[in-house]
Amino acid sequence: MNLKISEVAKTVGLPISTIRYYEKIGIITDEYILREENNYRNYAFEIIQHLEVVRNCLAVGFSIHDIKSMISKKGISKDEQTRIIKDKIAEIESAQKKLEDSKQSLHEILDLEITCEDGFGKY
Repeated sequence: MNLKISEVAKTVGLPISTIRYYEKIGIITDEYILREENNYRNYAFEIIQHLEVVRNCLAVGFSIHDIKSMISKKGISKDEQTRIIKDKIAEIESAQKKLEDSKQSLHEILDLEITCEDGFGKY
């Protein structure tokens, strides 16, 4: 079953412009693109799952560059996949720690009851 770009966009909930961009930068590889005689593009049905994986990767913090790198490897070992995921977990934990530290600093400022009524930085 071949799909038109509008059908792909509607099914995965992405704008057509995003699908074209993904194709241009290599997120959508040639294996998903089918050319008709008139040079119109159709897409293999498997593109739906591919784009859902891309969207899920973006949702958990992978960059487009990270995803493109993983796609270009044409498959990665279980060990490498585990390492990539653990690295992303560590990155998220580091961001959480920074946010928690910032939150704590703000609580400390509240506890000091500092006001800026006389101007910023004036007590």
